[in-house]
Amino acid sequence: MSKPLLLYTFPTPNGVKVSAFLEELKTVYPSVDYDVESINLSKNTQKARVTREPWFINLNPNGRIPVLVDRSRNNFPVFETGAILLYLQQHYDKENRFGWDPKENPDEYSQALQWIFFAHGGVGPMQGQLNHFNKAAPIDIPYAKKRYFDETKRLYSVLEIRLSQDRDWLVGPGRGVYSIADINVLAWVRVHAFSGIDSLDQWPNVKKWVEAAHARPGFSAGLNVGRS
Repeated sequence: MSKPLLLYTFPTPNGVKVSAFLEELKTVYPSVDYDVESINLSKNTQKARVTREPWFINLNPNGRIPVLVDRSRNNFPVFETGAILLYLQQHYDKENRFGWDPKENPDEYSQALQWIFFAHGGVGPMQGQLNHFNKAAPIDIPYAKKRYFDETKRLYSVLEIRLSQDRDWLVGPGRGVYSIADINVLAWVRVHAFSGIDSLDQWPNVKKWVEAAHARPGFSAGLNVGRS
C-alpha cells in the first residue's frame, strides 16, 4: 500500500534536509510516512544535466532532487528544499513542534524564514561551489577554491555569532527550539570535512549545535535515506 508521501531523493545535503525532517515528523506523528525513490546522481537517473527526462521535469522543471509528491493531496508536487520543509511543516506539523504559525508567532516565523533564506543564499550555494571546485572542476582554479573556502568559513562565523548568544538552536525563545530553520542549515555544515574544513573547533557553538542534531534519532535516521 502506498504511503501518504513520496520522496525522490539522494543523500546529498539538500536531500538530507527533507529526509531528516520527515524522520523527525515521524517521531511525533505516527501517521506521517513516506516512500522513497532513489535518484542516483552518479548515474544521472533524473538526467538533469543531460536530456532532462520529461517524467522528472514534470515534477521539477529545474531537474534537481529532492522532490516531494503528496499523494494525500492529489499528488501535489513540491520542489526546492526550503519550500518542501515549509510545506511539510504547514501541512503535517499540526502542533508546530518544528516551526511557528505566522499568525500566532509572527516574529519567530519571520526569524525562521530569515535563517532558511540564509542557507539558500549563503551556506548552501557557497559550500556547494566549494565542493565543485575542490572535487569536480575539470581544471584547478586556486582563486575559486580560496574564494568559496573563505566565504564558507565566514558564513560558519555568522552561525557562530547567533549560537553564541546563549542559544542551542537558531530560532525560538530562550535557548531556542529545534526547527526546520536548523535542519535547513545543518545538512550542509555537518559535511564540512568533505568540503575541506577538517574541524569545527574554530566555531565551538556551531560544533555543539551539529553534535546535538546528530544525537537526535530522527535527524540521524534521515541521513542515508535514498542511498541505493
